[in-house]
Amino acid sequence: MHTEIYLDANATSAVHPEAIAAAALAMRDCYGNPSSSHATGLRAKAMLDGVRALARRVLGAGQGRLTFTSGATEGIQTAVLSALCEVRARRARGEASGDLLLYGATEHKAVPESLAHWNALLGTGLELRALPVDADGRHRLDVLRELAPRAAFVCTMAANNESGVVSDLAAIETVLRECAPAALWMVDSVQALGKLALDLAATRIDYAPFSGHKLYAPKGIGMLYVREGAPYTALMTGGGQEAGQRSGTENMSGIAALGAVLAALDDGVSFRSHAQLSRMRDSLAAALRAALPGIVFNAPFEHSLPTTLNFSVPGLAGKELLDLFDAAGVRVSAGSACSAAKAAPSYVLAAMQLEPWRCAAAVRMSFGPMADDTLIDAACERIERCGAALRASCLIPSAAPAPDSDGVVQLGFEGACTWLVLDAPSRTCAIVNPLAALAARIADQVRCQGYRVRAVIDTHGGAGGGRAALVAALGGQLAGGISHEALGWPALADQTTLENGQLASALMFGTRVLARVAHAGGASYLLGERSSAGLAASDVRFAFTGPEADMEQLAQLVSRQSIVCPEREAGGLPCTTLTAERGGAAAAVNPLATQLEAHGLERFFKDHPDALLIDVREAYEHAAAHAGHWHGRAVHSVPLSRLADRLSLWLRADERPLVFFCRSGARSIKAAQCLHRLGYRNAWHVAGGVALGGDTGGSLPLAA
Repeated sequence: MHTEIYLDANATSAVHPEAIAAAALAMRDCYGNPSSSHATGLRAKAMLDGVRALARRVLGAGQGRLTFTSGATEGIQTAVLSALCEVRARRARGEASGDLLLYGATEHKAVPESLAHWNALLGTGLELRALPVDADGRHRLDVLRELAPRAAFVCTMAANNESGVVSDLAAIETVLRECAPAALWMVDSVQALGKLALDLAATRIDYAPFSGHKLYAPKGIGMLYVREGAPYTALMTGGGQEAGQRSGTENMSGIAALGAVLAALDDGVSFRSHAQLSRMRDSLAAALRAALPGIVFNAPFEHSLPTTLNFSVPGLAGKELLDLFDAAGVRVSAGSACSAAKAAPSYVLAAMQLEPWRCAAAVRMSFGPMADDTLIDAACERIERCGAALRASCLIPSAAPAPDSDGVVQLGFEGACTWLVLDAPSRTCAIVNPLAALAARIADQVRCQGYRVRAVIDTHGGAGGGRAALVAALGGQLAGGISHEALGWPALADQTTLENGQLASALMFGTRVLARVAHAGGASYLLGERSSAGLAASDVRFAFTGPEADMEQLAQLVSRQSIVCPEREAGGLPCTTLTAERGGAAAAVNPLATQLEAHGLERFFKDHPDALLIDVREAYEHAAAHAGHWHGRAVHSVPLSRLADRLSLWLRADERPLVFFCRSGARSIKAAQCLHRLGYRNAWHVAGGVALGGDTGGSLPLAA
């Protein structure tokens, strides 16, 4: 569909072509063991020594140790082990050693986890204490000065991986020299390499771990600097490689690749200057401000890496923004890649005491020091496209006329469902089971689309404060001058006759009718096409229900094809039917029965020429992706939020093969399983979605 733009360099980077070539050369021609004494081994050792010498020069290591590791986590573990072994030895000698393990509140989780692990394993019994940061994300020097006399070991970062905030290392060093001269000090320097000037031997830093894959080297290679005279305990013992500092045969291809990156860094021209990188960041920031009204950047640029932007947008969840950018082929992330699977607010931004919504909705955009104007210009163009897609979907303010939106829309939050009944011809709507968390969004959406709200209704009395929150958010948008009963149903509604002859209070929406069916503990609402005779069961397309719905009563009023829209997802799926709920169809669907592999799509469509290929991503994602065709097939957009609306038609027609896809397969499998559960067997989903199904035409070289 489009070229991928990679802006997640703080998580990992593309591998430099020269690093790939150097690794291949090492594996092909310099494959010897550097511990061997024959000529092949000596050539390998010469390469190893050459890269080490280059690394020492780039880092300003002086007479300090420079050990190759598997990456930053190993380096952190080694530094922590070394420091705590030294603290234990000092105690044994009767020397003052301090009782605090002090670490920055915004440190990568590898640091406090390592401190806790080795503190327990070695039995040192030290107190772990987080050093707070200010609103700019920088360490509180006043607190450090207060706690430093008790510190045995202090851990800070050179630059934060999530926010991009650069630490004031000179000020920290001054405090430590004055208040904690014996305390050991580790600085996580992963994000500093290639972005900040380094002269480690000129500092008081005892340990500095680095990771190659953050700067164009492959994963599995890193470095650990240890200041001359600083205590050291090997984490890896055995054959005595790395001068006994780290046993295990060296990763020669990784070291060779890292050497190529260090050479590019050392030549003074391959990497962009701070001023050039700052200009690129400013261009991205300007594009984001234009595309996303109300955007706030979560760290001040003057104290941050010029390659990192961390931002939040009012009213938009971080996942929504990630899905949107991903659809447009722009790879960004929410917080640290190591914790991206955990749906929790950013602890880094929380430590900066930012508002909860900013912590929960933050997105990180990062690029590397070899980025060029072509990459940034292309990214700005995609950002503009993303903003246009959001405006067209009424998720951000827009002066342009909103497109017609008709039918039933599902909105969800933590498994609970709100249902919107939209009638485009009359520009009126009703909202069923509103959730407080969605109130502002719903109000903005109906305002943007120019709808007049006829009713805000619940299905039961224990629905919480969602209705009150939405009514307040709507202000004058709710049809006024009408009284409402406890669940929000208008007192002046019309009446219609149901299948069993019962008269029901009703709201008319053009040719459709929304009827209220009261029962003990609440009400259900039936939506269907009205006729002169009333609302027949065969014409009921939707039944909106709560937890206390009378299913036996509903069975007399709806058909087997009527879609039940529950207050909460039915078995994790968007909607259901009475048949599925009351019969054997409620059993779980075998995921493999609905799955297609992307590589088999061509064959599938050849065998099923009438099949529809359906994108279940939301409309703004579909628009951002320009997803007109995929695998040579026309793509139809049916967002998962509109699945119930379309299901009510599919279940009433002849089965046609349907193939669903999304970004990763997580949403498309829901669509396929929902159809299977409701008896529609000709439904499949593409495993892995566009992420594994080849949605790009290749990535920009050294994109980040």
